[in-house]
Amino acid sequence: MSVSTWTEANNKLEREFLFPDFVAAFGFMTQVAILAEKMNHHPEWKNVYNKVVITLYTHDAGNKVTQKDRTLALAIDQLLK
Repeated sequence: MSVSTWTEANNKLEREFLFPDFVAAFGFMTQVAILAEKMNHHPEWKNVYNKVVITLYTHDAGNKVTQKDRTLALAIDQLLK
């Protein structure tokens, strides 16, 4: 998987993840889905083959980045270690 970091722009946190193939990307998305459900904070995301793009912001806070987003981003990062 390639390394990138979260970027913050336009009241959103975003990161692109690249994996060896679709199965690895989908497996990662499954892990994130379970984590997001436990945190009751769900990402906006896109998947095309081996690429996953995750965008985080809090709807309840007026569609801006909050601590909930930063906490989820950190937890997602931990999945990759």
